[in-house]
Formats: sequence, C-alpha cells, structure tokens
Amino acid sequence: MIEGKITRISGPIVFAEGLDGCGLYDVVDVGEKKLIGEIIRQNKGKATVQVYEDDTGMCVGEKIVCQQRPLSLRLGPGLVGTIYDGIQRPLKTMAENSGAFLLPGERTEPLDVSKVWHFEALDGIAQGSPIKPGLAIGTVKETESITQKIMIPPTVRGRVLMTFKGSGDYTVDDVIATTELDEEIKLSQYWPVRQPRPYTDKLEVSEPLITGQRVIDVFFPLSKGGTAAIPGGFGTGKTMTQHAVAKWCDADLIVYIGCGERGNEMTEVLTEFPELIDPRTGRSIMERTILIANTSNMPVAAREVSLYSGITLAEYFRDMGMHVAIMADSTSRWAEALRELSGRMEEMPAEEGFPAYLPTRLASFYERAGRIISLNGQEGSVSVIGAVSPPGGDFSEPVTQHTKRFIRCFWALNRELANARHYPAIGWIDSYSEYAAEVREWWENHNPVWWQVRTEALELLKKEQRLEQIVRLVGPDALPDSDRLILKVSEMIKNGFLQQNAFDDIDMYCSSEKQIMILELMVKFYRKALNVVKNGCPLTKINSLSVSNDIVRIKMDIPNDKLDKIQEIQLRMDTQFSELESVYNKAVTL
Repeated sequence: MIEGKITRISGPIVFAEGLDGCGLYDVVDVGEKKLIGEIIRQNKGKATVQVYEDDTGMCVGEKIVCQQRPLSLRLGPGLVGTIYDGIQRPLKTMAENSGAFLLPGERTEPLDVSKVWHFEALDGIAQGSPIKPGLAIGTVKETESITQKIMIPPTVRGRVLMTFKGSGDYTVDDVIATTELDEEIKLSQYWPVRQPRPYTDKLEVSEPLITGQRVIDVFFPLSKGGTAAIPGGFGTGKTMTQHAVAKWCDADLIVYIGCGERGNEMTEVLTEFPELIDPRTGRSIMERTILIANTSNMPVAAREVSLYSGITLAEYFRDMGMHVAIMADSTSRWAEALRELSGRMEEMPAEEGFPAYLPTRLASFYERAGRIISLNGQEGSVSVIGAVSPPGGDFSEPVTQHTKRFIRCFWALNRELANARHYPAIGWIDSYSEYAAEVREWWENHNPVWWQVRTEALELLKKEQRLEQIVRLVGPDALPDSDRLILKVSEMIKNGFLQQNAFDDIDMYCSSEKQIMILELMVKFYRKALNVVKNGCPLTKINSLSVSNDIVRIKMDIPNDKLDKIQEIQLRMDTQFSELESVYNKAVTL
C-alpha cells in the first residue's frame, strides 16, 4: 500500500500528493474515516480522487492510502435477490448494522462469508483435470430459479488442477481448488467494474426479448443482446415501462439499476417485486433479480460507477450461458453525475456543460451489451434498456442525441399519450426498432403473419396521423367513408392493442401468440370493412357491429390460456360481415 496526503477538497473530488506508483482507477482509502475512493487522474504522484461517500468534515492534510488494485466487484453465490449500492455494499445488511443512514467509511462484505453453499462438481472435473479460463467446474443452486456455475476466473493462467476438493459444502472464502501455479480457486471471484469480461465470439442478434408488452414485442421489438433507450419527460412513464419489462420479460436474470432516481421509485421496486410471481417458475421474481440503488440523495460519485457495477454483474451471469436484461434508470442522472464531477475537476465543458467525453462513456456502457459465446462455449446475452430523462422532454438535448448513436431500439414516450392515460406511452410515430428485420425469421417461425400484420397496422397508424391533420381543419364529416374507416380501425388498434393496463390481472402480460391474434383480427376487420364500404355500405352500419367492441375488449376479457375464444370472436365477425356483404353485393349487382 502507498500512503499520501490530501492537499485540496472540492466536494466529492479530492486532490492528493505522494501517490507515486499508483495506477489509474486504483481504489484508495480517503481520510481518517477511510472513505472509499478511486483515482481518476494521475500526474507525477499528484492524484485526483473521486470519493464514493459523503466527505463532509474532511480536512486537508489527512492521509490517503492506495490499495493498488482497481475497483472490483465480488462475484459468486449470494448475489441474486440482494440490493446493493453503486459500489456493491449490501444495503439491507448495512441498515441492520447502522440504521437508516449509512455511517461514513462503513464496510460490509458484498457476499455473506458465513453462509454455507452446496457445491456440486461437474462430471469429469477432478484433481489433475486440464482447465482453461472460464471453464465451469461445478454448480451452486443459489435460488430455486437460478443455478450458478462456478467458473475458473478469466485471470487464471494455470492449466491443470493440482488439488480439487470435489462436491461438498463451502463458504465463498473456502478454497476448493488450486492450480500448478498455486492460484486459488474459490466459489467467488473478483472482477474490475470498468473492464469488460472476455468472451470467445460475438454473435448476431436474432431472437427477440419477449416482454409481454404488445407495443414493444410487435411494433418495436428488442432482441436478446440488444440495446434500447426510453426517453421521455417527467411523468411520461419511463420507470413504469421499465418495471413492466423487468417483471415480465423472458430474460433469465434481471439487473435493475436505480441511478439517481427518487427514493420512492426504488421503494416501489422493493415492495412490489417480492410479491410478484414469475410466470415461468411460479415463484417470486426476486429469485432472479439483483437491485442496485443509487438514489438522488446518495453521493454523486457512486452514481457514476453504478452503471459499470450493474453491467459487470450482468456479464458474470452471461458467461454462465444466461440471458440477462439490465434496466438502467436513468442514464441522464448518470450523465449529470459526470457533469458535476467534470466541473469539480475544472475540465473544459462541452454542450450544455456535459464533459467532452460523454459520448465515449455512453458508448463504453452500451457496447458491453450483446449476444456472445463465452470462454466455456456457452451462449449468453446482455440486453440493456436505458431510460433517458431529457429536461422538458426535449429529445434534442445531448444525452438523448448521443444515446441514439449507440442504441438500435428507440421507445420515445409521448406526453400527449401520457396525459390521456394511455400506457405504455410509447409513441408509434417517433419510435423505431432496427432489430425488426433481424428477429423477423424467429417471429415467422412462431407465427408466419407477424411481419404482414405489423406492417399493415403501422401503415394504418401513419395514415391516421395524416388524416387527423385534415380533421382538425375541416372535421371528420368532410372525409369519405374509406378514410373515416381508417380513423375507426386506428382507434381500435390504439385502444385494444397498444394500450395496456398494468393493473389488470389479464392485460398486464400478453403472450406473443395472443398479441398476433389480436392484431391479425383487427387487420382482418379493416379488410372486410373496406370491402363492404367500397360496395356502398355506409360506415354507420360498420360502427353498429357489436363485434368491434368485442375485438377491443379481447385484451382484458380473454386470458392467455384461453385463446380459442378469440376464434369464436372471429367467427362472429365473419358472420356479421357476411350479412352486410350479402345485402350490399346484391345492391351492386342490381
């Protein structure tokens, strides 16, 4: 360890001297209270340190000690179901020790070192077995939903196991194996948060992340291993949308990062998630969730590192062959932390005061997403969904604009939809997904009409937007029936498909099969209605058909396991239109 002293303090930024030999991003103990910090600039022994705790009362001249290691997370059994702060301190354990407010310099092990886990060695792993970085040597059942693979750390250089204890009960500190280079292998391992974990190959993304939200899965799909942004002003439903995706998506593990958000939002996550039932396992969704809480009243420097902590946890489980989804709420608060720290370091500001390296930092975060082949040959993925909070809902501000450069799925929240209580308030005009073409093959293998009905529905909504401008000027009565029919069917799509009630027991989650059946039925309704309108049927006759209301109510009336009832509605629709066709086709003939 190298010891120096503090020469200047500027909020969470501390300047020190005497730290020759320390590396960039090394961890330091700052001051008499030994606050956790990290070297972010080094110049001939004069170091700039960002402190991850409240340094109120610290004095110039106090000592600062460099640990000569980068900020790292401890990875192993005990992660799932835990809530951490941005530097992996377990908040529940610390609250039991110190109360509601954290004491300066308080340290707690990120994993329970006293808990005993049952380790089950994999077949073929024994003393003398050849090994390589990333190789799985056994498993630990962490929860009923998650089984961790115990892997050889990527940093191990040994090639043979010299000792191996085999199956048994161990703590995370127990050595279960050693290599010929005397490297110790435990149930847990450390990894630097700012360094991406290595993998063998990066694959193309081709399978969608099914979220159970119709507007996302059908219109603007996100692939497993993809990146998405949810921009929107205050109150438009960014957090609600992320909560819905986290609750119902088909990822194996969820990492939810509350970065600079209000404490009540994290409280909502903490109270709701344990009560939610995972539709795949029938057990609590917390059994496949890790929470990172860096609320707005916590030290700003820890907010900056929380995103890296979250994606490091995700990469660890990805290497086991899992599909992981990260909810980052929000990257705007993270960027604000960068801006404050940059200002404290007296760096030259770029647009709107953000540092010039903001795009680089955003890229380094989103580029760690992807679908990969891990070092042990497993296929896994990390999908990143980042919320963006542009001031005043202005999408031209720097964080939103730079984020659009590095993501391929853009779920733009619309203020008018939110004010109308239309949730998810994802606007279908400004939003887009570049993954639609890549997941098309997967969808068509499961439902061949996906691309066709999606394209037709989006075209109807675009036509409706243009017609609405005419309606505002001259009123709907000036439009021909064929155009008014577009307005009616678009309204059906908006109310019966795009709008989704998160508090309705049936509508909160919609299976992919049900999604396509609803939209296909609406498109068929439009085709049949347009046919009879062209034959002279007035639109009032179509408006009076009872089946149109039945179609809109499918989302709340028919559960995911009773889709045969949708076929009954289709039969009623065919019957009612057949009656109209028989009348108006006959009239045309005469």
